[in-house]
Amino acid sequence: MDFVARLSPQARQALLAAAVMLAAIIQILDTTIANVALPHMQGTLSATQDQIAWVLTSYIITAAIVMPMTGYIAGRFGRKRMLVWSVAGFTIASGLCGAAQSLEEAVLARMLQGIFGASLVPVSQSVLLDTFPREQHAKAMSLWGIGVMVAPIMGPTIGGWLTEYYSWRWVFYINLPFGILSLLGVIALVDESKIDRERRFDVFGFLLLGISIGALQLMLDRGKSLYWFESKEIIAEAVISALFFYLFVVHMFTHKRPFIEPGLFRDRNFCVGLVLIFFVGVVLLATLALLPPFLQSLMGYSVFDAGLILAPRGAGTMAGMIIATRLMGRMDPRSIIVLGGVCTSLSLWIMTGFTVDVSEATITWTGVLQGMGLGFIFVPLSTIAFLTLDPLLRTEGSAIYSLVRNIGSGIGISIVVTELADNIQRNHAILTEHITPFNHLLEQGVLPQVWNTQSTQGLAALDGMVLKQAVEMAYIQDFHLIMWMTLIIVPLALVMKNPGPLEIKPPPQDVMAD
Repeated sequence: MDFVARLSPQARQALLAAAVMLAAIIQILDTTIANVALPHMQGTLSATQDQIAWVLTSYIITAAIVMPMTGYIAGRFGRKRMLVWSVAGFTIASGLCGAAQSLEEAVLARMLQGIFGASLVPVSQSVLLDTFPREQHAKAMSLWGIGVMVAPIMGPTIGGWLTEYYSWRWVFYINLPFGILSLLGVIALVDESKIDRERRFDVFGFLLLGISIGALQLMLDRGKSLYWFESKEIIAEAVISALFFYLFVVHMFTHKRPFIEPGLFRDRNFCVGLVLIFFVGVVLLATLALLPPFLQSLMGYSVFDAGLILAPRGAGTMAGMIIATRLMGRMDPRSIIVLGGVCTSLSLWIMTGFTVDVSEATITWTGVLQGMGLGFIFVPLSTIAFLTLDPLLRTEGSAIYSLVRNIGSGIGISIVVTELADNIQRNHAILTEHITPFNHLLEQGVLPQVWNTQSTQGLAALDGMVLKQAVEMAYIQDFHLIMWMTLIIVPLALVMKNPGPLEIKPPPQDVMAD
């Protein structure tokens, strides 16, 4: 503690930012880092493919349900105390995940990870907003955004490397040293917030929202395997989610002390920010859900090599955030969001021309452009969404902001994966309509020998080629869909109140360099 007391205010601020950022990074990293390890875990834990999926699902669902409680817990028991217990619990749960000897142990440990990790991202955001002065909020959100936006991109690469060269257990053990460092930093540097001991917990409101979110996450997770609304289970989950959310909204605006403060939704910038961050979640993880299988199944890359090719997207995001932070001192932040949307849409338009012959260089620089566009969006959006919000509502607002982004990611992945499967079938049916004995193109050159429609081998070879083309077209159609979603929604940023160019005070050069 003597060391901390001797630190200058700028050094203390930098170390505090590093500590809370580290907590956010390890939590977000765990949403994607375990994906590539699932096949290895499946063999070790003697689980079926459906059973091992609960290693991911249990984490996502518990985190989504617990996240809205962040505002209440921080207000009732103190933000620092909550952060300490969250980091400690998440770190211990990570060790339990790595040490799991059965599927039941792994799922239980992942649920604990979700419970303790749910608050790490929103609390880290609110701590940074309170620690940095208003004129440096853009810089604070740039630092915070590096973890929030880059961690999901780097997760598969890190997870693939650890799984391939060490063991799937190290996907979880890697959290231990960083969790301990973050915990020490939080204990030493974070100040306790004001505690409201009169605040009561709205159990009914929590149950309504928790059931709604849980049903939604189950629907998104199981929809593809159950053919969506052809399944009675999916219909039931959709009805339960919608009904309980409606009841929650009515309860929130009529109860004296609701679970979530309705004053949050009276702030126009915050409400528009929620809509936009929802679609940022869609674009970020929906694209990441498409590119790895495109590279692996169609182009023959290994898991690790595919991760390396996608890694420069993270560098593009970091560059975009740094540039956006500089530009916010000179121009309207809303125009930077629109610029980011243009860059993101342009990259998706280029991706609609991807074929199996696309070069690594094209994939890389397109990813950098897309990452830069998302960086342009994220920093000004996160800054002006909270700029006019009551500081007392920041922790609660950060929880809702993170929850909406996560829900957007889940819905986006479900949409593009479902569309991909449907379009493959549709494209295959359309292409096979042209394969008839009357199509003279099949009679040219060596084609009659390679694709002999009179033999089983020739028909199999022809069907394989048609399927490959159908899959390639389906990916292009998904890229088109995401592109149009981006173009339509980004101009909504102009509805936000104009804060004008924000004065960005540069930090001391020896403390925090860009």
